[in-house]
Amino acid sequence: MKELFEKLSSYNIFNYLFPGVIFAVILSEVTIYNFVQKDILVGAFLYYFIGLIISRVGSLIIEPFLKKISFLKFIEYNRFVSACKSDEKIEILSETNNMYRTLCSAILLLIVAITYEKVTMYFSISYKASVLIVLVILLIMFLFAYRKQTSYVRRRVVASEKKSNEN
Repeated sequence: MKELFEKLSSYNIFNYLFPGVIFAVILSEVTIYNFVQKDILVGAFLYYFIGLIISRVGSLIIEPFLKKISFLKFIEYNRFVSACKSDEKIEILSETNNMYRTLCSAILLLIVAITYEKVTMYFSISYKASVLIVLVILLIMFLFAYRKQTSYVRRRVVASEKKSNEN
């Protein structure tokens, strides 16, 4: 178990595990849903997964929305990659930036969960139907996350090839 936690990067801790734990604890306090685990190992994996979901919502919904309304302005990806090589602090700042986005996402998802609880009670939606709805939403979200990650990999390869051709 100790080796597992030693292999987690600070990015994984602050963008997945930390928000996942915070979300699960607050959710159990304000709704009927309870994801808090007694088993530490099961809890670590569950909280990491919850944090991963929270992070993807931030990446796929919050970030594009904030860019669309001009609340955020990003630099081109190849310039970001190049700048990271000359200034190590940029990656730390980006990690912190992503943590803030993930925490915004966690707050939004807490609001959604509270609303979802009220809606399912009002319309008497069964537990099995609720699970199916959540699974379909997660499938769609992870398909878009996969597409976005593939795009990052492709852009990184292209930037690397350009740099190689310049030398």
